[in-house]
Amino acid sequence: MRFGSGRSDARPPENGGGSPFNRDLLVALMATTTSSLPIFLVGTLAVQIRAELHFSKSLLGLVITLSYLGAASWSIPSGRVAESVGGVRVLRWAPLVGATLLILLGTVTRSWVAFALLLFPCGMVSASIATGSNLFLAKRTAPSRQGVTFGIKQAAVPFSSLIGGLAVPAVALTVGWRWAFVGGAALAVVTSFLVPRPETSLSDRRRSRVNGVAPVLNRGALLILGSGLGLGVFAASGMAAFLVTDAVSIGVSHANAGFLAAVAGAAAVVARIVTGIVADRRGGGHFRVVAAMMIVGMFSYAVLALGATTGIKWIFVIGSVSALGIGWGWNGLFNFATIRSHSQAPARATGLTQVGGRLGGMMGPLVIGFVADKSSFGIAWTVCALLMGVAAISVTVGQKMLLSRDVDATAGQT
Repeated sequence: MRFGSGRSDARPPENGGGSPFNRDLLVALMATTTSSLPIFLVGTLAVQIRAELHFSKSLLGLVITLSYLGAASWSIPSGRVAESVGGVRVLRWAPLVGATLLILLGTVTRSWVAFALLLFPCGMVSASIATGSNLFLAKRTAPSRQGVTFGIKQAAVPFSSLIGGLAVPAVALTVGWRWAFVGGAALAVVTSFLVPRPETSLSDRRRSRVNGVAPVLNRGALLILGSGLGLGVFAASGMAAFLVTDAVSIGVSHANAGFLAAVAGAAAVVARIVTGIVADRRGGGHFRVVAAMMIVGMFSYAVLALGATTGIKWIFVIGSVSALGIGWGWNGLFNFATIRSHSQAPARATGLTQVGGRLGGMMGPLVIGFVADKSSFGIAWTVCALLMGVAAISVTVGQKMLLSRDVDATAGQT
């Protein structure tokens, strides 16, 4: 059975210069944005959602944790599915599933339990879109532009934080928080219709996979790298979930707290794009740059902890923007380096590292919410700072393992 005509994952990328922004990247960017929206909308609209559904900060962490648990449980299978059916098919159908879930979150939920249960499959959708879009872009982008391409694509994640922050004054404080989820659903539907049709049938893909040689993954290195990714995402997800809540607790207005989340998200967007542009020009040492940015993130979380403890707003602002900007601006570069080291199986490789990222995202809101409830946000941000330092060490060790094994011809470029 054929699924229509058009371009497939395997379309040869064009070489040469020019702008990296095209329809393929737009599709991946929109899909990633919509798949990330549920978590960031919950984080930035937490004050309004908690007031209506009646749950504590600790339960907020548990609610967000379920989304990351869903993503972690589906991360490795999603990579296999993407390699089997193709990134195009994943990007055509996963956003429609995500749109359905967003509509349910915004319309039928009347308790925190129902809200939390719907976030679990939202995480599964996010995992599918992450590995599917990685495969989609890896096969359709010239190697000389993959750094900036993946930087822009991963910028969609903090861009979702920016949208979530703007949703506070624009939607939650005007027509209500539920409409923000409905708006996200509409964006997901549009995304699905923009995805090109696959060119090859599923049977053709199966035959090519059976007749081909299965690529080998450096699982040890990927697991160490994934642990570093997980620790970094632990800090970022905890911050994204509770930044607005903490800002309000030190006296920032709800509207300004939303704007702060938007500015911090914008800083991460810029950082991911800039690191991608520089990566294409640099040609190597990408994981070393990731580790260096994590070190900067460690100090940024320490500044954020100081601002939260003292209640000095300008210190809080500097710490939050730097922590979410530079301290989380390495994600696109991390995925780009992982894909370069396993160019024959990008979805499977990133699916494996994303297990660590998703588990970190799962534990971050849960632990940060618990620590904030039992002690203070200052202590919680200090924990994040320490874990960012360990993350930098893990990424450094993982890079050395990749270089020693020489996975493929591009392993030395990671």
